Amino acid sequence: MDIYGFYTGRVFDAYEYLGAHLTEGGAVFRTFAPAAAGICVRLEGREIPMNRIGDGNFYEACVPEVKAGDCYEYRIYGRNGQYQDHCDPYGFGMELRPAHRSVVRDLCAYRFKDEAWVRSRDTRMNGPMNIYELHAGSWRKPSQEQEDWYSYGELAELLAPYLKESGYNYVELMPLSEHPCDESWGYQNTGFYAPTSRYGTAAELMEFVDIMHRNGIGVLLDYVPVHFAVDDYALVKYDGTELYEYPHSDVGVSEWGSYNFIHSRGEVRSFLQSAANYWLKEYHFDGLRMDAISRIIYWMGDERRGVNGNAVDFVRVMNRGLKERNPGCILIAEDSTNYPNVTKSADQGGLGFDYKWDLGWMHDTLSYFQSPPWERKEKYHRLTFSMMYYYNEKYLLPFSHDEVVHGKATILQKMSGQYEEKFPQGRALYLYMMVHPGKKLNFMGNEIGQLREWDEKRQQDWELLVYPNHDSFYHYMAELNRLYLKHPALFMEDYGQEGFQWLDCHQEERCIYAILRRGGTERLAAIFNFSGTEQSYEMKLPEGIRAKLLLYSDWQRFGGNTLEKKPRWQKADRTWSLAPFCGMLLELKNEAENQTSLL
Repeated sequence: MDIYGFYTGRVFDAYEYLGAHLTEGGAVFRTFAPAAAGICVRLEGREIPMNRIGDGNFYEACVPEVKAGDCYEYRIYGRNGQYQDHCDPYGFGMELRPAHRSVVRDLCAYRFKDEAWVRSRDTRMNGPMNIYELHAGSWRKPSQEQEDWYSYGELAELLAPYLKESGYNYVELMPLSEHPCDESWGYQNTGFYAPTSRYGTAAELMEFVDIMHRNGIGVLLDYVPVHFAVDDYALVKYDGTELYEYPHSDVGVSEWGSYNFIHSRGEVRSFLQSAANYWLKEYHFDGLRMDAISRIIYWMGDERRGVNGNAVDFVRVMNRGLKERNPGCILIAEDSTNYPNVTKSADQGGLGFDYKWDLGWMHDTLSYFQSPPWERKEKYHRLTFSMMYYYNEKYLLPFSHDEVVHGKATILQKMSGQYEEKFPQGRALYLYMMVHPGKKLNFMGNEIGQLREWDEKRQQDWELLVYPNHDSFYHYMAELNRLYLKHPALFMEDYGQEGFQWLDCHQEERCIYAILRRGGTERLAAIFNFSGTEQSYEMKLPEGIRAKLLLYSDWQRFGGNTLEKKPRWQKADRTWSLAPFCGMLLELKNEAENQTSLL
């Protein structure tokens, strides 16, 4: 490891030097603890003193007869004579909570078979990206027991065919780095390099990613570079001093009660960006969704406190380095601020993310659909506002886990009205989402119209699929997803202004909208009636254009009232009959193939 680079925050491979590494006949343990008075590595029945090496800030012990699966921890003595036992900050595995020792893992134990996938992957900027956000412990469970989980490999065998059948081409896993509290969902970490032992070992997680890739599914991981858990066996006062955290609580403790990383320290930067690179390189993840970036941009996430320049510089350097080392990797920011150039290249002064969650679109859209139909004419432009700022960044549209917990109700439950009225509105909502520019993300359970808020202790309510409303809703979602993946107009020009056009956004009294999407040689139009009454609408397009109905959210097979007819080309400037709370997707073409495009 480049020691100078480690201190100056330029290292991306610190884990290859620090941590526990198997050797012929044993293992070598190394840790960074500059303020420690002494350290021992504690194994089963053994306690081995570690030697200071290099500049005296690192400790090392070479221990024979250590094998993969052995547990260990560091006993770190402070200069006051007291000690604290810690897990390894760079450990590749940990025990299942409430136990917390590190576990020796062999990162070479699994051999990937996804070379072709890794060589060909890209950021999907001009391709479809339909993401299924997943909590690994509560998608499905082998039993009703809270602590009964599928292993990484078992989960992959169930999940891969489900995603393909359901029309998703990416899965985003909520944080898998080790965490002591199930209720934190992985966002309060103690082991930043340790895949949680709830679901298995490092090799089993590698197998999960490999299986996904062999089934044509990309894998994204939620990563937490802002804060860490307060447990005293982890990073807190690791060497007896504030090594990873701020020394002052006014900026050192987050709103979630965790400790904030001090991003001005080079050693902390090297720790975090090496961890990000570790997940991409060693596990073949296709990208990272980075949590709470607003808390990096502004002090404590508060714009009034000003920009945290050191943290912003850290993100810019990290993202540039990850891109250089992992070609085609996808970097996504969860950021609710108006800070500019989040998705601009780091080389051009931006933060270097590929995508940013469009939380404004999400809030405005859900607020609109939560309103009763008679109020929507006054809120009409909540659905048009997103396109006023959309081209400032490269946005991703999220209906994430945050929107189905803590009393917010699930996505379908948010729809206005009684039970029967929620399904047609949900179908129309998701068609609008697919037609709106931007990559897509949907949290597990949304696709079956789940009405119970997500609980990390229970699996999703799959028994709902025995009920016709939920079964037809799932099949609608699956067909809509497949149409999205198939039609270039819905994704090819997501970030070019030629890819989107309002055909009609001034039907305030009627709550009708019409949208045109372009991609390559394809043109699609969508018409929406978000009112509670049936209406007629004439779509005005140039003469010589024909239309074919691809999808109508009110078809009977989706739980609607309209009988489906065989699709045929017809005049596009006709009057369409629109059911209450409905959307329709139309393919457009010129009458003569050799005619210059009119759209």
